[in-house]
Amino acid sequence: MTLDLSFIRAQFPAFSEPSLQGWAFFENAGGSYPCIQVVNRLTDFYMKNKVQVNYPYPASMLAGKLMEASYKRMADYLNVDESEIHFGPSTTQNIYVLANAMRPMWEDGDEIIVSCQDHEANAGAWRRLADRGIKIIEWHVHPETGLLSLDELDALFSDRTKMVAYPHCSNIIGHINPVKVISQKAKLHGALSVVDGVGYAPHGFPDLKDLGADIYLFSLYKTFGPHLGLMYVDNALIEKLENQSHFFKEGITRSILTPAGPDHAQIAAASGILDYFDLVYKHHFDQEATPYQRNNAINNLFQEHEKALLQRLLDFLRSRDDIQIVGPDNTENRAPIVSIIPLKKNIKKVYSTLIEQKLMLGMSNFYAVRPLIDMDIPRQPGVLRISFLHYTSMEEMNQLIEGLKVAL
Repeated sequence: MTLDLSFIRAQFPAFSEPSLQGWAFFENAGGSYPCIQVVNRLTDFYMKNKVQVNYPYPASMLAGKLMEASYKRMADYLNVDESEIHFGPSTTQNIYVLANAMRPMWEDGDEIIVSCQDHEANAGAWRRLADRGIKIIEWHVHPETGLLSLDELDALFSDRTKMVAYPHCSNIIGHINPVKVISQKAKLHGALSVVDGVGYAPHGFPDLKDLGADIYLFSLYKTFGPHLGLMYVDNALIEKLENQSHFFKEGITRSILTPAGPDHAQIAAASGILDYFDLVYKHHFDQEATPYQRNNAINNLFQEHEKALLQRLLDFLRSRDDIQIVGPDNTENRAPIVSIIPLKKNIKKVYSTLIEQKLMLGMSNFYAVRPLIDMDIPRQPGVLRISFLHYTSMEEMNQLIEGLKVAL
């Protein structure tokens, strides 16, 4: 089974938008195009159901049901309980709230291990706990490869370790970390495993029960949806957290981690992501399956297509002597997030030329300043980042490669 790319691209309004014609989008790690199912759900909610939810009149009751559907359907796709799904304004904000909710669980002098491979979302809030009596243990990346070492992690654990925070996939290095193994190591030491899935989830929603992490977070606006952050928090943990909402919300697990309250319209629209996934499954497979089985099946389709594109790009990059690839230069355990540094031309000039070639990609540190520090790469201007998804075509990849030839 191969991905029907024409069918896929027909689900994204951006590919038929006249103002975007001729442009190839390679900054998906910063935010994906939304699918039409999300656009329609968000528009419908604002037109028909933008009222306070769960009052006994039709527009309000439907609004509540639409929100509830998103919790349930997301949980089914991620293979967890719907009570373990929480929506907040962003992953950064969600982790900030989590850090404050979790601090009372620990004693002064307790330790948390924080990786230096993270986007700052899963680093900054935890590190601020150093001002509140928690000892921060840094898990550094290799200065050349940018990878995290499991052997080094083993040496960081102590009898006071309470948590390990790390990314499923770095948003600048692209390597996919073995979350299941790391979570098991953490549990052996009585520690929690907190995973930033922002870089990974756009390439396939994970089976969270199989991964075994206690907390897993990602951004829906990078997975074809509205601008929300989703967090999974294991039910065994959430009852131990301090309420971050109004005092009368104490004990209401869906409320204690969303102090500002839920965004009704965007939560309801999140279900559109699952409408899209269901449609993709139905188009490619002719058999019944549970939501997380459908998820696994379409993940394989998505990732095989992405891998072919990634192989094409890496083959080209390895053929050049004027480019440094940041992170692994092969497709093994690697997401299609490829950062490069020109070696013979000014990076800003190269970037400007790529834009002239109608290539949409990024130049920055992308808030991943700590891995750049460990690898001795200047935070400004940072790196050129090329990122793509299953809706990217080989024609667009060829456009990118031809643009790189011109720019370099």
